[in-house]
Amino acid sequence: MSTNLTLRSILDANKLTGHNYSDWLRNLRIVLRQEKKLYVLDTPAPSEPCSDATDEEWEKYQRYIDDNEQVTCVMLACMCPELQRQHENMDAPTMILHLKKLFGAQSRVERYQISKALFQCKMAEGSSVNTHVLKMIGYIEKLAELGFVMDHELSIDLVLQSLSSSFSQFVMNFNMNQKDMTLPELLNMLKTAEGCLKKEPSSVLVVSSSKSNKKSFKKNKNKKQKASTNVVKAKGGVKKKSNDKGTCFNCGIDGHWKRNCPSYLASLKEKRLKEVGSSGMFMIEINLSSSVPHS
Repeated sequence: MSTNLTLRSILDANKLTGHNYSDWLRNLRIVLRQEKKLYVLDTPAPSEPCSDATDEEWEKYQRYIDDNEQVTCVMLACMCPELQRQHENMDAPTMILHLKKLFGAQSRVERYQISKALFQCKMAEGSSVNTHVLKMIGYIEKLAELGFVMDHELSIDLVLQSLSSSFSQFVMNFNMNQKDMTLPELLNMLKTAEGCLKKEPSSVLVVSSSKSNKKSFKKNKNKKQKASTNVVKAKGGVKKKSNDKGTCFNCGIDGHWKRNCPSYLASLKEKRLKEVGSSGMFMIEINLSSSVPHS
């Protein structure tokens, strides 16, 4: 009995005035659920049993009448005086229907705002998955209190779609395995996955550093192999470096290029001298012919 009075104090502290209809209705349902009288609001009123009904049927009907009377009194007691006067001749189910007509538009606006916030939820990269999912569960439960019960699979899909990109592997595995679970169970799995993701960067760094070491090792190894190819073993076991230069295309001798070949350079020099000699003779002939006086 003391527990009932403690919970009912919530209604006394937040009496219905009109603008707080959604909060008042939520508190009312909490109190009635604890007192096991919520069925009065959620189920149709039973018809009066016929004269030949069993004692059990009459007891069930009488229990509903008593519970309905108590719920009606609780509702009237937690209203402002003006609303009390409007509803004092109504029973609990009729009262709820009338209140929905009066303040239903307010609930509609609230439902719109909550559904908008729910569908726009997006987890920021690096933020807590526990805080994010709990917020979404709160929105889903709030909509249920306002009379909009969302499909369970749709609720799961909304949560998965709102996760950050770091959970993409988790989402893919979840969809492939077709897991069936509640929202709290999904939250526990996500928290476990988050713990694994926090450990992943260090392992990635280790892998990347090992790869870089392998690359540097391979690079040094290739350099050593190239150097070893330039070393040729001579007779007697003495290593002798091969010539850095290839075979000359002019004389066919190893050890120099064509541009450094002595015979090639000599032929170029001889060719230039011939060209200079012929041009000098031509100039002399011209000068001589021009110096002869005309008769």
